[in-house]
Amino acid sequence: MATTSDRTSPYQSVRLALRLLETVAGHPDGLPEEELARHARLPVAQLPRLLRLLCQEGYLRRLADGGYAAGETLLVLGSETDRRRLRHTKLQEALDALRESLGAAVYLARYTDGELQVTHTSDTPQTPQVNEWVDFRSAAHATAIGKCLLSQLDHDGRQDHLSRHRAARFTSRTITDQRTLLGALDRQPATMPVLDLQEYAVGTLCAAVPITAGSTAGTLALSLPVTEAHRLRRAAEALNRQAAPTLLSLTL
Repeated sequence: MATTSDRTSPYQSVRLALRLLETVAGHPDGLPEEELARHARLPVAQLPRLLRLLCQEGYLRRLADGGYAAGETLLVLGSETDRRRLRHTKLQEALDALRESLGAAVYLARYTDGELQVTHTSDTPQTPQVNEWVDFRSAAHATAIGKCLLSQLDHDGRQDHLSRHRAARFTSRTITDQRTLLGALDRQPATMPVLDLQEYAVGTLCAAVPITAGSTAGTLALSLPVTEAHRLRRAAEALNRQAAPTLLSLTL
């Protein structure tokens, strides 16, 4: 079972990575590892993993003398057009890597202007997306994506959404009673994956974890066929642990 530290580590990793990038950006000639730790006020023991991740993503590059400087990915962020293009590319790469690692279709969604919006997906014929037989915007009460987004809203926001999208029954497992649904959302721990156990579609299981970028509620989710139910819990925990590269792509 994942510990509290395991479940919150993606968010902590992003904060540390951003601090590290800010330090490198202020030293164009690069810094050795020990000085990076001192300037960024980071424990030396935490640096190797962060440096490896940032170098893999192209945000940093290792110098011949062993120091670290800004990589090509970080350098092109000065142009707004390049930044948008690079952000999209890095985000899709992060989702594709998650899909490969989890062996499941992956989704990125956000709640904006009062509606659920799935903005990015990653799937293959072997890991297909959920058949959207009912518009996800009208099915937030029955999907892991929707419930994860609703759990990040305040009480009035949830009430407003449910007043505009009445909870319809899609399967025998769908929660349609508003009081029961709101109670479940209130009890949902912020660091635990939200599950959909055949509530939206018979034969499909989903899990979602919150990823809040700025003031926008967001979520990263996966789906599996019910025949792979034995993998759901472990896949959901892995999704939570591996969210850091996706969070980094959203933040930069």
